Amino acid sequence: MQRPEIRFAPSRFLNEIGEVEVKRAVSSCINCGMCASICPFGVHDRKAGFNRIAKPLSYLCIGHACEDEPFYCVDQCPRKALSLVENPLYRTIGDRRWTRDLILGTWKQAETGLPLTGLRYEIGDSGGGFDRIFFTFESAERGDAEERGMISTAINLNKRAGEQLKIEVPFYGGGMSFGSISLSVMLARAKAAQAWGTFTCTGEGGYPEPLRAYDDNMITQVATGLFGVSEETIQRVRIVELKYAQGAKPGLGGHLLGDKVTADVARMREAVPGCSLFSPFPFHSVYSVEDHEKHIDWIKTINPEALVSVKVSTARDVDMVAVGSYYAGAHIIHLDGSYGGTGAAPDIAKKNIAMPIEYAIPKVHAFLKEEGIRDKMTVIASGGIRTAYDAAKAIALGADGVALGTTELVALGCVRCGSCESSRGCPRGIATTDPELTRALDVDWGAQRLINLYASWRSTFVEILSKLGMRSVKELVGRYECLLHLDYLTEKEVRTD
Repeated sequence: MQRPEIRFAPSRFLNEIGEVEVKRAVSSCINCGMCASICPFGVHDRKAGFNRIAKPLSYLCIGHACEDEPFYCVDQCPRKALSLVENPLYRTIGDRRWTRDLILGTWKQAETGLPLTGLRYEIGDSGGGFDRIFFTFESAERGDAEERGMISTAINLNKRAGEQLKIEVPFYGGGMSFGSISLSVMLARAKAAQAWGTFTCTGEGGYPEPLRAYDDNMITQVATGLFGVSEETIQRVRIVELKYAQGAKPGLGGHLLGDKVTADVARMREAVPGCSLFSPFPFHSVYSVEDHEKHIDWIKTINPEALVSVKVSTARDVDMVAVGSYYAGAHIIHLDGSYGGTGAAPDIAKKNIAMPIEYAIPKVHAFLKEEGIRDKMTVIASGGIRTAYDAAKAIALGADGVALGTTELVALGCVRCGSCESSRGCPRGIATTDPELTRALDVDWGAQRLINLYASWRSTFVEILSKLGMRSVKELVGRYECLLHLDYLTEKEVRTD
């Protein structure tokens, strides 16, 4: 597959929050233009016909991440007139799970397509989960550039008999529905998935007609509310996802407030504009593996060629659910952990109900192996996957790949303000159905940001696999010995480390 082109896609906002401000000492600057000639991001610019360098556009700067690059302006300036200082707005964003560095790092990857190095771009400050798990690279040497070019990041989504369904990167877009996010975001996600040869999911809000051009890269979701579900949409796709529960709010079902149910959303969901919509929990026709099998048979009868994915929350018996799903005929078990969800998911559910994804993955992986069916079932994990390192850790714990949600929204400019479900929704035009706010996000721009993010993630995967001496991401599946969990170190090991 020919990889999509990486193109610089700066923020939509002229005064975007950045880590640094680029300062130029006017008294020292001689307007030689060196900074403008070497900066690949447009931070420095000399307008045609002007002798002076314009004021630095600090929001375009990738900050200290370029210190080791030949285009680092601070070192290259012959008069030492440039310096980087912290942006005062930098301290206003972020939380323990999504720190300001993770947010800004995701923005920069989406702008440039370049992976960022450094621990602050790999983990958050939650004190748990993937933030306590690290790779151990001591036993392997990093391969050279030629060897890294031969490393495969492709995975197969169909391990059962029949034609394989390969995706070029070990991740795809998780379900986010029309109503929870704007149509522009859905189209941007679909366009990026098509470019990279992977998938994105419609979520439970129906299948808007503009997505028809991306049928081969769409997953249509059948959830408990059956909003927008029809035989015609099931027949259009290569993967159908049955959503039984969501990790961020298991047992609660879905909820879309009336303010977000516009005429277009209501038409798609066959509902009434302005009325809140609820997806019940659970499917009231499924209370056993036999009922589950009938559900899957229904999908296969409508579209015999489609793969069936089963999305479940990480309850205590999730390993039994995975095995039951296999015998019911599913191709993919999608484990959705408790760290997921946007600002629409209640904190009391996210923090107290489902099992953390890092415990659920090895539990399912081990049980499928005991049953002798691990090589016949694809395991996808989601719920708090923020970085390529998180994704790689999930695979090392036993998943085949991951599904992305909030990470893609952050790449499109989300600041994690938590307004996803309130009134008109996101002021940045992402998690909103307001027509005016929706126009704030250009589809082509959004698609390029996600294309760039995927490129950065793939580069990081290749780097990790190279350090581990592996030639394919498939070799990483279930390799617990490549990981170190800080909670299980002895006092002596902690001191030594």
